[in-house]
Amino acid sequence: MIENVLVRKNVSLKLKITIKSLISVGIVALAVILPQLVHLALGQPGGVKWLPMYLPVLLGGCLLGWKWGLGIGLASPIVSFLITSAFNNPMPALARLPFMVAELSVFALVSGLFSKKITENGWMAFPAVLLAQVSGRATFMLLVLIFQSVTPFTPELIWSQIQTGLLGMVLQAVLVPFMVMGLKLLLNRDKND
Repeated sequence: MIENVLVRKNVSLKLKITIKSLISVGIVALAVILPQLVHLALGQPGGVKWLPMYLPVLLGGCLLGWKWGLGIGLASPIVSFLITSAFNNPMPALARLPFMVAELSVFALVSGLFSKKITENGWMAFPAVLLAQVSGRATFMLLVLIFQSVTPFTPELIWSQIQTGLLGMVLQAVLVPFMVMGLKLLLNRDKND
């Protein structure tokens, strides 16, 4: 979606990369800060219930497409882990980190694949987010099934956490598309003037 605006404004490649990089850094920063705020207000159970890191990653995929989205999905949990480890409170925990990197990468990749369709029709953000959520959570569960002999996670534990986070997923399945459609309207305002 952002690509379409930059092409319409005939922005140079260097400026496109700069703008997308700044947006990506902002989204990754939000993916680090938002979980901290939720954990501060609601504790660790709040993170499992509301899944705050997922929202910025889904947003990044929808706005920037699959390539930049994938970078955001990869970077968000790693940057969060590195920053929070410096304060002796790593989030996500080291054991969860590789699973979340895979899960959030799938979130951003799948939602990013819809970016061009979202540019044409903002309502496409709804299936983009829903499919990304299902694919990402399924990836997490599949990896736990494959690696359960060497990880502290069991399929039962992850299934329980998926159920706990269902409300957060539903909320994000509504919020993210409306955020994307709102941004689309703002970005396209000058197009109609």
